[in-house]
Amino acid sequence: MRIGVSLPENLLNRFDEIILNRGYSSRSEGIRDAIRSYIVNYEWMSDVDGKRVGVITIVYDHSQRGLEDSLTHIQHEFGSIVQSSLHVHLDRDICLMVVVLNGDGQDVRKAAERMMTLKGVKHVKLTTTSLGNEL
Repeated sequence: MRIGVSLPENLLNRFDEIILNRGYSSRSEGIRDAIRSYIVNYEWMSDVDGKRVGVITIVYDHSQRGLEDSLTHIQHEFGSIVQSSLHVHLDRDICLMVVVLNGDGQDVRKAAERMMTLKGVKHVKLTTTSLGNEL
């Protein structure tokens, strides 16, 4: 099936560098691999049943209007499981936020998914672990 995608030039240029370095024969091959990776990551993030400790790492553009308020609102919405957060200025426009959560795994996942869909968020990574009580 054919699809059309609009991308910013800098993102496409970086993607082209990566597919060249990895030896892909075409952009299409690289895009298929990237989509497979995205699906695997989504499935991994969805497998968070039971009590979990989670760390959400977010890189975002703090000049994006309303973004910091939205990130704070989400943390308050999930306040019963948010344990701590850290905010670091990486440069003039880009910030790093780390949010530590402890609670139901589905709530941890929902908090991360809510943050990753905000405009101005460049990257989100969720890492979870169990408390080890079942061992």
